[in-house]
Amino acid sequence: MDRRLLMLALGMFALGTDSFVIAGVLPEISRNFHVSIGAAGQLTTVYAIAYALLSPIAAAILAHVERKRLMLSGLAIFILANLATAYAPDFAFALAARALAGLGAAMYAPTATGAGASIVPADRRGFALSVVIAGLTASTALGAPIGTVIGGLGDWRYTMIFVSAISIVTALGITTFLKDIPVPPAITLQQRMAPFADRRIGLTLLTTLLVQCGNFAVYTYFAVIFDRATGGNPLILGALLVLWGTSGTVMNLVGGRVIDRIGTRRILNTMLVTLILVMTTLSWAGASLPTAIVVIVLYGANSWGQLAAQQHRLVSAMPTAASIVLGLNTSATYFGVASAGVIGAAGLSLVGAHNIGWVSFVLYGGGLIAAEAAHRAIANHRAEAPAAALVAAKA
Repeated sequence: MDRRLLMLALGMFALGTDSFVIAGVLPEISRNFHVSIGAAGQLTTVYAIAYALLSPIAAAILAHVERKRLMLSGLAIFILANLATAYAPDFAFALAARALAGLGAAMYAPTATGAGASIVPADRRGFALSVVIAGLTASTALGAPIGTVIGGLGDWRYTMIFVSAISIVTALGITTFLKDIPVPPAITLQQRMAPFADRRIGLTLLTTLLVQCGNFAVYTYFAVIFDRATGGNPLILGALLVLWGTSGTVMNLVGGRVIDRIGTRRILNTMLVTLILVMTTLSWAGASLPTAIVVIVLYGANSWGQLAAQQHRLVSAMPTAASIVLGLNTSATYFGVASAGVIGAAGLSLVGAHNIGWVSFVLYGGGLIAAEAAHRAIANHRAEAPAAALVAAKA
């Protein structure tokens, strides 16, 4: 394995852990800052909004900056922001620190994926990208649960220090192992936003937004939704988070292989229908450990498994702008995470923690409608393309 790719993946692991670990230590944060669970969940929202908004902006503004320097600068901001969160004197300071962490992540993540593809031969770029992105998916199976256990057995602040420590190791590895990284051609912010005008891309991104909003309306408040099953035991909570992340990672790998055989439509529809059905059972299934395990496996597998299908649909629709549309998909994902924090907080007040599944039920239903509309837009475009070519040939 190329050590350079491993270092890039470790950075993505740190970013992913930072995104997902708040859900596991939410009750501790709530008690420490004397705020409600819903308010504490906004730490995830602020991070996600900053990440989503600043990723395309940072990529455009900092396109001329040498890649290694840009990644190290992003990691430095990320490390300082997480340490600031750990030692925050009050909740407002913690919110500001989370926004700063989102900026560091926005500088690092797109640069790391681009660097991973540029430092290897052309015939190994797909493998390089899969390694770097694997760091993000592995964070759900390992990073977030480990951070949850650290916070549960000690203090939630140690969790943020744990994320900073991983990032420091990443920075040292990048400094040691990565040398010259080619600077890609500059792409303006207007060029990065252009795919939104295409109905196929817009509807696919809307699907991502709604589905991820449904995913994280539940995940952000995981600890309180499944408190009856865990009994407040941080080890059991950590184990359930491992189960969620592992089932998602496995399904993502399996789903990627199946897409070429049966197509994205069947994969997406099957997973979204499964998620809709799972959410109808969450209020009672989350009350005991055996039933909670079943729904968490199904929820994790299908909530993450749709990612490969969405990426495949985007790249197939606009192959000449693959890196741009995948970047927009990442932004849509984090806008979904941000929206989920707010919607989930409202759900806590309106229906209670144990009934938030019904909120995700509605969001997944919207995602299914958007996915079908995207499929029809893609099918219509394919049908129109030969006719347009024939007219052009006759002209």
